Amino acid sequence: MSVLADQVRRLDAHLDGIIYATITSPQAYPTNEAAVQLNTVLQTPRVKDLLRVIKALSAPPGPQAVISPPQLQSLLTQSSLLSDRPPETQQLSQYESELEWLLVSKAAVQTYGIVVEMLLDQIVPLSDHIWYWDHVLSSPLSTTIYMIQSSPARLWVRFLEVYEDSKSRLRRYTGANTATPESDVTSASTAAPSMHWRRFYAIVQSTILEKSLADVQRRMMSPIALCRTEARRKQARLKKMREMTASGLGVLIEEGFAFNGIGADDGRSDSELSLPNSQEWKGVVEKSVALMDIMLRDILDLELNTNQMEDKVFAAVAEDSLSVQAEEEDQNRPIVIAKRLHALLDDQLPWNMKIASKLVAKNGRPSRLVRYWLPATALLLSSTTILRIFFNKRQEIIHWIQDLGATTRDFWFNWVVEPVRKVIGTIRHDANSEIAIMSRDSLRADRESLERMVIDFAIDKSITITGGSPMSEIQIAAIRAKVREGDVTPILRAYEKDLRSPLVGTVRGDLVRTLLIQVQKTKVDVEVAMSGIDSLLRSQELVFGFVGLTPGIFVSVGVTRYLFGVFGGRRGYAQNRKAGRCVRVLRNIDRVFSEAAPTQTNVLPYKDHGYLICEVHVLRNLAHQLLPPDIEKDFLEDLDDLANPRGVQYQQRALDRIRWTYAKWLR
Repeated sequence: MSVLADQVRRLDAHLDGIIYATITSPQAYPTNEAAVQLNTVLQTPRVKDLLRVIKALSAPPGPQAVISPPQLQSLLTQSSLLSDRPPETQQLSQYESELEWLLVSKAAVQTYGIVVEMLLDQIVPLSDHIWYWDHVLSSPLSTTIYMIQSSPARLWVRFLEVYEDSKSRLRRYTGANTATPESDVTSASTAAPSMHWRRFYAIVQSTILEKSLADVQRRMMSPIALCRTEARRKQARLKKMREMTASGLGVLIEEGFAFNGIGADDGRSDSELSLPNSQEWKGVVEKSVALMDIMLRDILDLELNTNQMEDKVFAAVAEDSLSVQAEEEDQNRPIVIAKRLHALLDDQLPWNMKIASKLVAKNGRPSRLVRYWLPATALLLSSTTILRIFFNKRQEIIHWIQDLGATTRDFWFNWVVEPVRKVIGTIRHDANSEIAIMSRDSLRADRESLERMVIDFAIDKSITITGGSPMSEIQIAAIRAKVREGDVTPILRAYEKDLRSPLVGTVRGDLVRTLLIQVQKTKVDVEVAMSGIDSLLRSQELVFGFVGLTPGIFVSVGVTRYLFGVFGGRRGYAQNRKAGRCVRVLRNIDRVFSEAAPTQTNVLPYKDHGYLICEVHVLRNLAHQLLPPDIEKDFLEDLDDLANPRGVQYQQRALDRIRWTYAKWLR
């Protein structure tokens, strides 16, 4: 639902309240006989037709509160108000007269909605056209690209100018020959045909020379400078058109259907329009119709500035014949209003739309054909080469596609599926999934071997160690316990003893034996250290499983999101773009308040109010797709406060409230 729909529904409901208060008042029908007369009038065919048309003219439910112009013209034709009233029906009952006023008033409100909607549709795209010229003027490269894009159109226009001028000169020359005497014509006809061709070429050459002399300024400026000058001129025309349209929009919003301030939404209720002022609202309707008609006629006069246009429109409305009749009591006034509305819809509105389209086509950004003819031509000329390359390399391309599919499949199974299986096995304590850097029984076997070596050596050397008596089981158990703890003192003592006489120890073999036992001890120590590392790895087995799974998951998620964004899910990207556009609209609204000079009544001028209404209209359409339904209701209330001309400070506070309240959704 837009600002326009709210305004049309508000005015439509206000008109219903006025007519209801007028017809049901005790002054209108004070007696029972009058009530019976009212029931009789309700049964007449004329009243039934009026009620049917009035019902069709009421604002329909839903976001679209304005009916189409052809439908509105058809309803005006069905009301029989476009033809003069027959003499036998000159005297109308009060109820029938009020119904006719209600009908033309509702038709005027619908026309008002159509006109305002047309102005909004005209002013909103102008920002894109102005931005395009800003881009062209932003750098010499952009200007050069525009010059290349528009060069064929320039040459074509130049050719047409030369052709038309040469054709007119040749026509004058031919006419001069037909006016010569017959003898001269006979002598000219006998001349060689080459004379005519030379004359034709001379005319074309003189035309080109005159055009060249007339374009001395162009010759003095470079082509890029000429393009920049053209871009500035077109941009200035578009800005002027936007200013005029915004000013007209502001005038219609503030001055159109201002029922004692109700139309401007000053917060008063419908019942505040008292019955003695019932004739006043009819004058408001007539002046509003005249305002729309005159505004459509003068709003595209770009030779005027906004103040001149506003003064001209208000002066014309004051002198308008329809407005002069506002104080008269004439039953034919609804017919006059209906005819003027029909003429406005049939002539003035299409004319305005046609002129606006011509201005935009002349000064707006070029068409797609002009902007993209160069790459399209290059693509067309190189299409055969591209197709030939694809045809010659078709086997390689097919092989690349197959390799891409195989690589994708292997990546999925080797880096995603298999790590997931290992992680699941780790969670289930699967024996096949345990991480190990050494075999499970390797340390136990080497430690038992070391124990046997040390004990055997100790038993063999028991006489030396124990002083001649054999070792008991208690001593052997003690040695075994010390070996498990890493203590091989008997071996070290024997090794130290043999080092005193290494040759004897080598011959006996004790030195070599102690060295080999120490090698085994070193092996056991290394395996103990490796066992500690192995235990650490097993304690973090799940972590390592997830670390192995992470690269595959990241790559898969990244590719999936990219493909989803490219081929299917543009919704998130579109939401971000709309939120960014909402921020820019809020910036434009802030600029309107910053650059505007409030009037003596502390309200925005018509032009700035028109800009504000345009930005609020765009913001409402964007927010409808961003905000949740419950939040959107509060947002629309704040937007109504922002668009309501109660005062600049009041509107600025509403803008600040919108910024901090809905920042979560508008970023």
